[in-house]
Amino acid sequence: MSTENREQTPSMEGIPEEASRNTLALNPLVGIRGQDLVDSAGVLFKAIVNEPKVAAEQWLSFLGELGSIVAGKSERAPESGDRRFSDATWKESALHGGMLKAYLAWGDAVSGFVDKTSLSDIDKTRAHLVTEILIDAVAPTNAMLTNPAAMRKFVDTGGRSLWHGLKNYFDDLAKNGGMPSMVDQSAFKVGESLATTPGGVVFRNELLELIQYSPTTPNVRKRPLVITPPQINKYYALDLSPDKSMVRFLLDSGIQVFCVSWRNPTTAHREWGLDTYVAALDEAVDVARDVTGSDDISMMGSCSGGITSTAYFATLGSTGQQKIRNMVLAVCLLDPNTADESAFGCLMTPETMRAAKEASRLRGMVDGHELARMFAWMRPNDLIWNYWVNNYLLGNQPPAFDILYWNADTTRLPAGLHGDYLDLYFTNPFVNAGKLTLNSKTIDMSRTRVDSYVIAGMTDHITPWKGVHKTAQIMGEHTTFVLSNSGHLQSLINPPTNPKASFMIGTVHPSGPDGFVAAAEKRKGSWWLDWRDWLHARSGEEVAAPASLGSARHPTLGAAPGTYVFD
Repeated sequence: MSTENREQTPSMEGIPEEASRNTLALNPLVGIRGQDLVDSAGVLFKAIVNEPKVAAEQWLSFLGELGSIVAGKSERAPESGDRRFSDATWKESALHGGMLKAYLAWGDAVSGFVDKTSLSDIDKTRAHLVTEILIDAVAPTNAMLTNPAAMRKFVDTGGRSLWHGLKNYFDDLAKNGGMPSMVDQSAFKVGESLATTPGGVVFRNELLELIQYSPTTPNVRKRPLVITPPQINKYYALDLSPDKSMVRFLLDSGIQVFCVSWRNPTTAHREWGLDTYVAALDEAVDVARDVTGSDDISMMGSCSGGITSTAYFATLGSTGQQKIRNMVLAVCLLDPNTADESAFGCLMTPETMRAAKEASRLRGMVDGHELARMFAWMRPNDLIWNYWVNNYLLGNQPPAFDILYWNADTTRLPAGLHGDYLDLYFTNPFVNAGKLTLNSKTIDMSRTRVDSYVIAGMTDHITPWKGVHKTAQIMGEHTTFVLSNSGHLQSLINPPTNPKASFMIGTVHPSGPDGFVAAAEKRKGSWWLDWRDWLHARSGEEVAAPASLGSARHPTLGAAPGTYVFD
């Protein structure tokens, strides 16, 4: 059943959708560690010690504002859309209203202190990261006694809400590393309520399974589409509930669809690097070509899967092989130097990158659950405190939302691949030819020519859209660039039934992203429809849909969603 039809508790209205804009799907160029946050806190502490005059001025300013609040002269109010203070009590009660204004004044004073210090721009950004975490943590909505909705429910339920909240808290201590659960995981099961599109595994090697999906139309386009998902998440983000499934949309459009499902590596696979993944992907592409009888394919890669796909494509271009006719890249940064505007930009320095690489080398892998916890602290209101209030203070169950279930179903990265991705930050091989060699083939994007379709999300905090525009520039003049009106994952899960969808579309603009916005065509609706037409024009002639999956050389090994997705 689609989770959109499930009833949400009033306290969670809109929260799952907001949280889904900040899903993991991490850009693996980021080597985020707890130590980086500790170091940022150290920057703030040194500023307080070294600039006491600035600190004192901000403190006196805060005390003056408190006087205005007590006198009823303060006009402070939360930002529009801040759901934390949507309860009417914050406006109707003088006590709660004063508490809210004092909290906002204190936050402004702390933030203002950072702005007025003599710290460098990068250190100010790091200090702001720490102060924002601190300010969000001490919001009055996060405490039982100062949250009017929590107190009202405590009274209405005779204290049962507090009992349920304590039970949820101890369950999360035991099962979720002490973090508030974002989703009711009992509501979903992969292969039954998610990833249900019929298909079969037609190839399996040590790194991946290749799923061929069953056609839904009597005729199909001969050239297939092979989808390469990120390695840090499970593949089925593109095959969630049927009404959101990109795979089903493509099948209903007459496209033959194959999808890679990566194996979840362990420390035993620590040596798997980008070259290993590229070689495995080449095997999968050859299988798709054999099964469909097509000389070449179209390939789609999203986020880190787009980096892997492009690296593979570039190795083919350097040897003159023609296996890939069209490339589709979604929320993918090929130039790591354009990632500075991301949620992690202030933590991305050569020192942190080298430290992250060494840490993963020693451990043998990077745990996706640990990355998710660190990422949550980058956006705590959306990814921590909303659930703290809902699960613990109100005693509600976390929401049942398919995107958030997928987000919690993280994987690991082998140290070799993580290190190779981090090295891209230094070598930038998709911009600087000859800086990367994979399986004896040198990457040189200037020697590749292909029609490309590149998608970015306007509110994407993981792969900022202006950086993705640079990806489109790297892919060359035969590139269509789409800027969707949503975030990282939601820019992909954007079916035609989405009433809020809109996008900009055009060619790559030589003057950069601002020039693109000025010249682009604005459209209502989902970009999926334009992409369908783009694929139709580049997927060859119509042929009869295959009566069965696989081929004589590659028979089906089992039904979709395969076995690797359960690792």
